[in-house]
Amino acid sequence: MPLVSMTEMLNKAKEGKYAVGQFNLNNLEFTQAIILAAEEEKSPVILGVSEGAARYMGGFKFVVKMVETLMEEYGTTVPVAIHLDHGSSFEACAKAIYAGFTSVMIDGSHYPLEENIELTKKVVELAHMFGVSVEAELGRIGGQEDDLSVDDADAAYAIPEECDRLVRETKVDCFAPALGSVHGPYKGEPNLGFDRMEEVMNLTGVPLVLHGGTGIPTKDIQRAISLGTAKINVNTENQIASAARVREVLAADPDMYDPRKYLGPARDAIKETVKGKMREFGSSEKA
Repeated sequence: MPLVSMTEMLNKAKEGKYAVGQFNLNNLEFTQAIILAAEEEKSPVILGVSEGAARYMGGFKFVVKMVETLMEEYGTTVPVAIHLDHGSSFEACAKAIYAGFTSVMIDGSHYPLEENIELTKKVVELAHMFGVSVEAELGRIGGQEDDLSVDDADAAYAIPEECDRLVRETKVDCFAPALGSVHGPYKGEPNLGFDRMEEVMNLTGVPLVLHGGTGIPTKDIQRAISLGTAKINVNTENQIASAARVREVLAADPDMYDPRKYLGPARDAIKETVKGKMREFGSSEKA
């Protein structure tokens, strides 16, 4: 099955009151695990790729070819989107689109509203020419993700009226309002702004995106989905599961040196974590 954009899968998810997980790729094993998990769960899936992870793995074109080759090898039948996560510029988004990405996020959240809108419009215009979906962000999501770092003191909730304007003027396919989630592990209990989330949903009407899905209680996940969240991003949880399994295997056999013998179990840990999140998000059996 060829790679697809996020548009149809997210519109279906919003209508069906479930969410599609975005699981970030960090290396070959993450990619294998996530694609296999999606097929086993019969779930649509979004493969998130940050600019830093793409550089680590060999560039945008290599990542696309790796994903396409694995899907062919595995006989993948479920919808798979490959998505640029937190694209930092028009140029980065364009490069990903030309490399074969089927979806991009342009993160202009650190710019004033007018600049964010203009930048996002430019990306949407190019992306939609190629059938590529676009995600935008407003407000500041705290925490650390790859090259992106926002101190908690600088994190800011999105303003619903500004969200409405950005979505209307740019015609993005989905939208990530900053509403209290963070990248990386939470310090204490997550505190999501559900009232504001509902207001943003009612104003914009597009599928909403929840960044920082690791560590959010299931009841909060379910409430977010009921309020129009159709895409939930997870990376830290998979990284933690992978690292824990590697440590466990190497501790049991300190003389081990074959990477397949510790990265294989790490891949299995990622796959099980992803399958659990798909069930939690309600996307299993929705492909």
